[in-house]
Amino acid sequence: MPESWLDLAPDAEFGLATLPYGVFSTDIQGSDRRTGVAIGTYVLDLGAAARAAGAPFADLVQGPSLDTLMGAGRPVWDQVRRALQTWLTDPGFEETVRPHLVERSSVRLHLPFTVADYVDFYASEYHASNVGRIFRPEQEPLTPNWKHLPIGYHGRAGTVVVSGTEVVRPSGQRRPPGTDAPVFGASARLDIEAEVGFVVGTPSPMGESVPVDSFAEHVFGVFLLNDWSSRDLQAWEYVPLGPFLGKSFATSVSPWIVPVAALEAARVAQPAQDPEPLPYLRASQPWGLDLQLEVHLNGHRVASPPFSAMYWTAAQQLAHMTVNGACLRTGDVFASGTVSGPEPEQRGCLLELTWSGKDPITLPDGSERTFLEDGDEVTITATAPGPDGARVHFGRVHGRILPAR
Repeated sequence: MPESWLDLAPDAEFGLATLPYGVFSTDIQGSDRRTGVAIGTYVLDLGAAARAAGAPFADLVQGPSLDTLMGAGRPVWDQVRRALQTWLTDPGFEETVRPHLVERSSVRLHLPFTVADYVDFYASEYHASNVGRIFRPEQEPLTPNWKHLPIGYHGRAGTVVVSGTEVVRPSGQRRPPGTDAPVFGASARLDIEAEVGFVVGTPSPMGESVPVDSFAEHVFGVFLLNDWSSRDLQAWEYVPLGPFLGKSFATSVSPWIVPVAALEAARVAQPAQDPEPLPYLRASQPWGLDLQLEVHLNGHRVASPPFSAMYWTAAQQLAHMTVNGACLRTGDVFASGTVSGPEPEQRGCLLELTWSGKDPITLPDGSERTFLEDGDEVTITATAPGPDGARVHFGRVHGRILPAR
């Protein structure tokens, strides 16, 4: 890739290969929210730069959210990305663009788009198999339908929050081990789920499905997601309809949305699927994404899940999500489910990492964890291969646990 006149560090977190979108403000109250693009240690005020450069898409990038840009469709997304790469590499644009750069350390980041709907999948064979072995040790780890369709559930869009939002420990009904009746109280088995999220830009009409090969025409970008989970609330409530209060209290997302176009070099072969899926789930050229996640608990790395190992791809998830005619809306979020790999250190949740509490994690301060305690902080990061040896960075999704109220 060409070099930037910005004098970026070779290992800059957000280089020209990434150029993620977000929403920022420079005031404490967040009243001046603007669309921004992360580049090196800066945030570019995209709307102001587009006006100064006389860009034809200037009106689409002015708002306090990414909603208008996301809904404009792929031709506009590509046009904006090409313009950004030109502005930041052509010295002729430096005088126009530089006044609209803000130090990233001085801004406040916000939820970047309006969440229209939220679907969470269960796409890792390693995670699903481990959970099956934990809860159904005398049965087959995977349910009979698992390798025929991407299993998912609808979550609560209203409690999707931006990274840095503190998470209050949920309360609800749970049945303590060895008892016959439930009690009400704070969750004692609060967990994380390291996931990758996708946000829809281009909608689809109700009654029409989205083909598996049309993923890039509908999905605007990719981000990190932590689907906090109360394992004890969930264990009591989930039969027969699945997760409810054990999931709906909070889902954290990273503030920077990496455009799908930035991940061309990160495409890898999809793991083999056996049996072959039904025709609507077959891509003409199947691909997965080579994202490497890291999970830190109180600053200590506890897991490194590989997204390339996911059995069901994001394109298959989108196709399955709409095959019944369900429409897509701008701002719809769907997530991968817990990302886990074949090795113990690649498991993306504490349920797996501690084998449901039987094998505690020892932190550097000598303390042990089976599940999250009040005050614990969880940070998830990820990178992916970019063009010409560059790395695409996803920033981080972070949250701290507060006591139940």
